[in-house]
Amino acid sequence: MHRAPRPGVQGIRTKSPTAGKVVFLFDVDNTLLDNDRVIADLAKYLQREVGAKRARSYWTIFEQQRTRLGYADYLGALQHYRNEYPHDLGLLAVSRFLINYPFAKRLYHHALDAIEHVKRWGTAVLLSDGDVVFQPRKVDRSGLYEAVHGHALIYVHKERELADVAARYPAVHYVLVDDKLRILAAVKKRWGLRVTTVFVRQGHYARDSKMLAAQPPADISIERIGGLLNCDLADFTPRAAKVASGSSVSKTGILRSPCALN
Repeated sequence: MHRAPRPGVQGIRTKSPTAGKVVFLFDVDNTLLDNDRVIADLAKYLQREVGAKRARSYWTIFEQQRTRLGYADYLGALQHYRNEYPHDLGLLAVSRFLINYPFAKRLYHHALDAIEHVKRWGTAVLLSDGDVVFQPRKVDRSGLYEAVHGHALIYVHKERELADVAARYPAVHYVLVDDKLRILAAVKKRWGLRVTTVFVRQGHYARDSKMLAAQPPADISIERIGGLLNCDLADFTPRAAKVASGSSVSKTGILRSPCALN
């Protein structure tokens, strides 16, 4: 499996795509895969293997690393944990737990169906943040890599890499599906009518009232990823096309559609 990043680019390109009219960009964690449950499983396993005190130490290191790097680095946090506890053999068990975790069991219901649904209209691409070891492993073992035929991009800060995304996957229009309003708002600010943003209300970020209040609404909001199965291509049409055709639009620029009611 080839995942060699292009020199100078902190992303992962997997296959050379062909230009299409619409490209659907899917976030991974808490959009297609229940990462909150993965973390909960890790927390339980970690406490069992190293004890409550050292488990707390690991999570402190993890949060420090996430603040510094801007993404979750579970394996990197283990490396720093080893500096503090070099003789803790439980470290090896935790490492194996992460590498061999059954991510396919943590896919949200209808996640793969949603990908197949939109592939009728364009290319489905995974667009995620993360490190260059664990995140690709997660994408692979979950079955998502195969589901998108190898179209996967992993950056440090994906919202800052839109030029590279567009260069790799040129399209007339983009649809971004994500559980973080902050990301959706940042991409909308950059791409405007070029993108339709879809907010999936799954995971702890999507339920954080302070975060929700701090960001503008997405073009479309669905309660779960399976809500995409109720959408047609016309539901993602940009406002300019709808105005030209005389259709009424919502304040967000997208015609209200059945998929926004789930």
